[in-house]
Amino acid sequence: MTITEDRAADAPTPEIGKARTRKEDQRLITGRTRWTDNIQLPGMLHLAMVRSPFAHATVTAINTDEAKKAPGVVGVVTGADIKDVQGVVANAWPLNAEQKTPNHLPVVVDHVACAGEIVAVVAARTAAEARDAAELVDVDYDELPAVLDLKEAVKDEVLAHPDLGTNTSAVWTLDSAAQGSGTDVEDEIAKARDGGIVIEREFRQQRLIPAFMEPRSTVCDPTGEQMTVWTSTQVPHILRFLVAATTGIPESKVRIIAPDVGGGFGGKLQTTPEEFATIAVARRLGKPCKYTETRSESLLSGHHGRDQWQKLTLAATKEGRVTGLKVELLADLGAYVGVVGGGVPVLGAWMFNSIYKFAAYHFTVRTLLTNKTWVDAYRGAGRPEATFAIERMMDELAAELGRDPLEVREQNWITHDEFPFTSVAGMTYDSGNYEAATAKAKELFGYDELRAEQKRRRESNDPVQLGIGISTFTEMCGLAPSRILGALNYGAGGWESASIRMLATGKVEVITGVSPHGQGHETAWSQIVADRLGVPFEDVEVLHGDTQTSPRGMDTYGSRSLVVGAEAVVRAADKVIEKARTVAAHLLEASVDDIEFKAGTFGVKGTDKGVSMAEIAMAAWTGHNLPDGFEPSIDADATFDPDNFSFPHGTHLCAMEVDTETGATTMRKYVCVDDIGTIINPLIVEGQVHGGLVQGIAQALWEGAEYDEQGTLVTGSFVDYTLPTSADTISFITDHTTTPATYTALGTKGVGEAGAIASTPAVVNAIVDAVRPLGVDDILMPCTPERVWKAIQKGRSVPGEGERDAQPHFDEGVPNQDPGAGSEGSQA
Repeated sequence: MTITEDRAADAPTPEIGKARTRKEDQRLITGRTRWTDNIQLPGMLHLAMVRSPFAHATVTAINTDEAKKAPGVVGVVTGADIKDVQGVVANAWPLNAEQKTPNHLPVVVDHVACAGEIVAVVAARTAAEARDAAELVDVDYDELPAVLDLKEAVKDEVLAHPDLGTNTSAVWTLDSAAQGSGTDVEDEIAKARDGGIVIEREFRQQRLIPAFMEPRSTVCDPTGEQMTVWTSTQVPHILRFLVAATTGIPESKVRIIAPDVGGGFGGKLQTTPEEFATIAVARRLGKPCKYTETRSESLLSGHHGRDQWQKLTLAATKEGRVTGLKVELLADLGAYVGVVGGGVPVLGAWMFNSIYKFAAYHFTVRTLLTNKTWVDAYRGAGRPEATFAIERMMDELAAELGRDPLEVREQNWITHDEFPFTSVAGMTYDSGNYEAATAKAKELFGYDELRAEQKRRRESNDPVQLGIGISTFTEMCGLAPSRILGALNYGAGGWESASIRMLATGKVEVITGVSPHGQGHETAWSQIVADRLGVPFEDVEVLHGDTQTSPRGMDTYGSRSLVVGAEAVVRAADKVIEKARTVAAHLLEASVDDIEFKAGTFGVKGTDKGVSMAEIAMAAWTGHNLPDGFEPSIDADATFDPDNFSFPHGTHLCAMEVDTETGATTMRKYVCVDDIGTIINPLIVEGQVHGGLVQGIAQALWEGAEYDEQGTLVTGSFVDYTLPTSADTISFITDHTTTPATYTALGTKGVGEAGAIASTPAVVNAIVDAVRPLGVDDILMPCTPERVWKAIQKGRSVPGEGERDAQPHFDEGVPNQDPGAGSEGSQA
């Protein structure tokens, strides 16, 4: 160890803000990686799942004799065989004590509640042999009536789970008057009916399928002292806890590894029946077992997202000032209440008011059980649904007033000088500047010029009309303060953990409790630590996804990795610095108070003497010359529990051309300006924004899970479930403004969900704006050409151009007629 006499005067170029290419990509895109399905273990068996073709049925008999005699088969396991050891797929977020939660067995014993449920598992020497033998398992079913429609489910005439006596799982309410954050919404609506404006609308959030790149896969090795499970998951720590809690296996004997994971979007947030079934069969047979789903299985039995009917009542003055908003939701849970599925609509409850300030707000959700695949968190989880509804309503208000919809929004939003601002829903927004983001978006978009072109097209009766869609949004992310989650009955905390190990050679190992599935954690965390500790970016190694390497964590979802996980890393780094400062003072024969740290070097104030972080790491490792009583380590752990959510925001503008003769839609231009606080890596941010935009646009234009009358998923392959390709999109114009978050050291706010939240209403608003003069004020998503064309025909045929049909109430149980296709769920 040597003491550096001449310290560098200038710090190296900061890593934070640098557009570095991702260090993990070289491994990921050249095949030098380990997806779960790549894992091969000695003596490993392959599993195939026997799945129910019925949406609702009683299992009366299972004959496995022929399957057991098939080539390569080692065992066939039914639900009855493992009934007491397979555990349950748990719900971690009961909304209240009255919630009805059906028992969710990984392999059913006698009752099937949705098509695709596992009724038996075949284990064989190869995957092909297992799949072939699965065809030989003979299952007898007594088919039962299935409930598939939300508005039918609420009647309780057909029950998804007859033993529960109702399809209603829970009812949850947020009321501004009751919690003291606003006035009574019924009073505001009554006043608006008397002398203002009341707008009532119903919107449909169709069911979506998280189509991640890598299908789900699980490998379980039960042969060691610990049971080791590799699985393509977003939540290794949560899975470890729930396996131990529901199967009786001691938690210390469970090791979960999430190796490289090829995408998730919330779709790998579940603890899945397939994971539990693989573990149970591997334990029963005493051999390593692997299950990898087919793409069709993924679409059928992986959890789905969204699926709501939304009824909104908005009260406003004749001048356009919003005074109250009432929201009533029916939310489809599918056949079971997923890990956080029941709570997803509640995540949106605080966001229907969005960036707007008004006096009164009331939110009620009724979560319902149906005989469809269960629903859980999908990119944005509750926030996209809320943003879509309020942004559609703001357009409807502007149309009623005959004013520019951006002007009406500006009239009602929170201004930059009002932060921190407590919303009518009771959330405290710490920072933001909606005016700045909107001004930049308008300039990049050419808003006034496009409005002028729109006017010309309308005046000339051009068959191709131009529509301009607006989405000004905020979201709450960085899930979440543990005390708030506790108050909401959530079964875990929202803290995050990290450790930093200073190796003797000066290299750094960062252990983080969040694990990536495409977000670039290894690069971003390396940039943060390089800046904090003054070490080269290349000298930082980030470890994650293994509950033995990283024993503490709450995992990755809800745009929490950077906002919560990286904050824990920062705090661990600061503890390393403070420990190292003590060693530096000893080596430099100075007072700790006189030691300053800059660019990776500790120096004595007013002198040129210094010692590097690497030198201190070596000194700590040797232990030869340390202060008396000092432990020979400068490693550190930290756990961060946020004080508040973070609130990124932005303005998205979309121009759509609509051919009124065919219903075809073409995106002309898309601009978004997001404020996500401090940006760590602009290249990663750009990728997150682009991916989110395409996902949200896909909901507006292409995607939708469809069932037939028997409960069979008819969009069970990519032939029928329409995912966009690069050929279907345009080049987006993206930019940002920055108002750092005030609750975090880095000032980050989260970006992973922003594009998916904001883009859907921008696109639908643009399409409706294009054809509103033709009597259209809504089109069910996805806005296929057929739906758009039929909406135009209906609008032209209805007397009183632009008038709206009366909307039925939820309790009437009759779906609105789709103005585009004539019935809920039809596709072009």
